[in-house]
Amino acid sequence: MLLCPETGENMTENELSKLKIDKTAWRGAVKRPTGRALRLALILMALALGVLAVRHFFPSSVGVETIAVSQVYPSQGVTLLNSSGYVTAQRKASVASKTTARLIWLGVEEGSRVRQGEIIAKLEQEDVLAARDRAGATFKASKAEIDLAQSELTDASQNLERMKKLLAEKIIAQADFDTAEARYKKALASVDAARWTAGSSGAALRESTANLGYTQLAAPFDGVVLTKNADVGDIVTPLGAAANAKASVVTIADMLSLLVETDVSESNVSKVKAGAPCEIQLDALPGERFPGSVHMIVPTADRTKASVLVKVKFQTLDPRILPEMSAKVAFLSRELSEAERAPRLAVPAAAVVEQGGRRVVFQVTDGIAKAVAVETGGRIGDFLELSSGPKAGERVVLSPPAELKSGARVTATK
Repeated sequence: MLLCPETGENMTENELSKLKIDKTAWRGAVKRPTGRALRLALILMALALGVLAVRHFFPSSVGVETIAVSQVYPSQGVTLLNSSGYVTAQRKASVASKTTARLIWLGVEEGSRVRQGEIIAKLEQEDVLAARDRAGATFKASKAEIDLAQSELTDASQNLERMKKLLAEKIIAQADFDTAEARYKKALASVDAARWTAGSSGAALRESTANLGYTQLAAPFDGVVLTKNADVGDIVTPLGAAANAKASVVTIADMLSLLVETDVSESNVSKVKAGAPCEIQLDALPGERFPGSVHMIVPTADRTKASVLVKVKFQTLDPRILPEMSAKVAFLSRELSEAERAPRLAVPAAAVVEQGGRRVVFQVTDGIAKAVAVETGGRIGDFLELSSGPKAGERVVLSPPAELKSGARVTATK
């Protein structure tokens, strides 16, 4: 018998049956999962496992700054000042004519080497030849006039001497003597006039000969043809003012007079001394350095640029060095030894760190940073020489963070 919890009376059978749990109703309320829900659950589980796998096998990358291992020259450690400029020829000429004529022959082109006095071009010369021949004939005629006047002077002189004797003997009148004396003086003046005429005609002949020489253009010094400014058939004139006329035929330069002209700021010119050692780098030959020295500090400043022009000469000229090449000049505090002229493999000092009692750099390959042990040499400016380690061109981490480990994935940042 069970008592009712509310009244305390005995419960009937019907009342007891109401207290039973209806299992059939509970079973109907619980629904089995459908196939779509099962597939969704499996997809979510696979995604979660994939994320865990990616995080395990592909850890998140670290942003780092990288730099290439490079060839560094020891001169960087003794450089006082750097400047840029251009290679210029100190001996350069535009070959032209003093007369106006048509170019009929040109024997050189760009790059041709010429010797002093060598004929490199010719202008038409028929009119100049005719003028020279006319001047030559006039000169010969004036020489003949001298001979004729000299003969007349000789005859007048002899006649005057006879007249003196006859006048002394009172055989002739004074008038006859005066006539002979006048004839002598006239003959003497004729000789002087003929000589001056001959001198004038001789000068005209020399002038015409010089004009003929101007039709043959010769190299003023040993050099190389830089530019060809005229072609056969062009009119060459001294001023080049006429339409389509050329003022010069070619431009040549003495390749032994090449210097680097560079502008140095007024505030830094005190660091430059005449004869001081320099190192020259040409943009056209980036892998080479050329020793040089300060040839001249031009004693005037450019007020528009607040700079002073400095000329630097090469210790040894290389045939690959050409005028107007751009150049960079490093002014050094001392002369370099032969061993210091060779480049050294180096990295910035900030790329080398201590790890596990050894010096390492983190070499980056395919986005993975790997610790590589290195042996360092002397310091070259902000760089450290590498005796062993990565090769030139390989990239390493600059200023590696303390948490960076070998094998970590990294991303190069700007």
